[in-house]
Amino acid sequence: MPLLEVLKIVIAVILTLAVVAPLTWKIATSYRIKVYEAKIGSAEDKAREIIDEALKTAETKKREALLEAKEEALKAKNEFERESKERRAEIQRYEKRVLTKEETLDRKTEALEKKESRLSVKESELDKTRQEVEEFHEKQLQELEKISGLTSEQAKEYLIKTVEEEVKHETALLIKDLESKAKEEADKKAKDYVVTAIQRCAADHVAETTISVVQLPNDEMKGRIIGREGRNIRTLETMTGVDLIIDDTPEAVILSAFDPIRREVARIALEKLIVDGRIHPARIEEMVEKAQKEVEVMIRESGEAATLEVGVHGIHPELIKLLGKMKFRTSYGQNALKHSIEVSILSGLLAGEIGVDVRLAKRAGLLHDIGKSVDHEMEGTHVQIGVDLCRKYKETPIIINAVEAHHGDVEFQSLIACIVQAADTISAARPGARRETLETYTNRLKQLEDITNSFKGVDKSFAIQAGREVRVMVVPEQISDADMILLARDLSKKIENELEYPGQIKVNVIRESRVTDYAK
Repeated sequence: MPLLEVLKIVIAVILTLAVVAPLTWKIATSYRIKVYEAKIGSAEDKAREIIDEALKTAETKKREALLEAKEEALKAKNEFERESKERRAEIQRYEKRVLTKEETLDRKTEALEKKESRLSVKESELDKTRQEVEEFHEKQLQELEKISGLTSEQAKEYLIKTVEEEVKHETALLIKDLESKAKEEADKKAKDYVVTAIQRCAADHVAETTISVVQLPNDEMKGRIIGREGRNIRTLETMTGVDLIIDDTPEAVILSAFDPIRREVARIALEKLIVDGRIHPARIEEMVEKAQKEVEVMIRESGEAATLEVGVHGIHPELIKLLGKMKFRTSYGQNALKHSIEVSILSGLLAGEIGVDVRLAKRAGLLHDIGKSVDHEMEGTHVQIGVDLCRKYKETPIIINAVEAHHGDVEFQSLIACIVQAADTISAARPGARRETLETYTNRLKQLEDITNSFKGVDKSFAIQAGREVRVMVVPEQISDADMILLARDLSKKIENELEYPGQIKVNVIRESRVTDYAK
């Protein structure tokens, strides 16, 4: 096809499109507008319908709400009226009750006024009667004074004296009854504890004196001990501080000294010199030094053995050394260390029976007489020295109190102190434990009788059973049966306060009743 035709066709198509396109667009636009207008019209109709429906619904709900509000108001009004009626009825009931109570009170007030008036009348009558009774009482007293010959004060004194005697008698009977009951129970338990402890204690007993005897192989040895011009004996006495008594006793030398440790040193040194045979001042000095060292070792070993024997540990080494020194100390012939061991064992046994700390009781018993180890070197009693030593070496307050109180110098602060005192008394008071000189024994008996004779109404008194009992004979006209009980109590207290004695003393008061008549 020729190009010109083709161009014609293309131009024709383009012109056709240019004419058709605007027309098509215009037609489409008008169609869309009509469609939109139709939709808008239907939407407005629907909106109007919805608004009308909403208005109808709102009007209906408004009516319903008004109806409900009217119903609630009506109910509230009815409820209020009902409560008001109930309150008015209740108030009326209260008013009636108040009126009734007022009437009752008025009646009671009237009754009380009447009673007061009657009481006032009775009081006046009672006053008159009281005056009459007092007048009658005065007349009676005057009549009684005339009849009895006693004034009212004298009669009071007589009555008080009579009542006092009756009370005294009843008090004495009560004391006797209570003491007998307490003693029965306490004695039974105490005897069980003490007897059990004594039976289980089997400590040995050693008695020491102030002299020691050294046996010699022959009497020629006495001359060698004395030495030329007495130089050997002087050296020995100077070094040891002991007196050597060389008398007519065959083959024996007596060493005399109050210090038992010095006496023991002298005994050991002299025995070594006798065995050695070389007796001269230089040798004596050498042997005395050796003996002193041996005694020191013996003292330490004795103290350690004592602690091991009783099972007490942790004691300060210085206290153990002081315990060992007590091996050479005696009290009334009783070895102090053996006594302390015995007291320690008894204290432990008694503590076990009662239920107290056994180890603490043993420790207190072992140390109770520790002051006796140095009482010849220091001022003061062995009790105070023992307390100072225990404080110095940090013993517990219970131990210190037991040491301080075992002779009753201070108050007991624990059961252990009581146990130690009881064990000390048991050990010292058993027969054979101690030896008293005749002079000490007789003085104690005399003091016992003097104390009992110092009381009013005592006729005679007799110390019997080696001072374990005192029998007091009273004047029957001065001491009644009731007074006897009080007198025995006072005697016991005074003996406890003024006399030192081992064990206990039984006070036995005896009153003889005599009836005398004459045949004419």
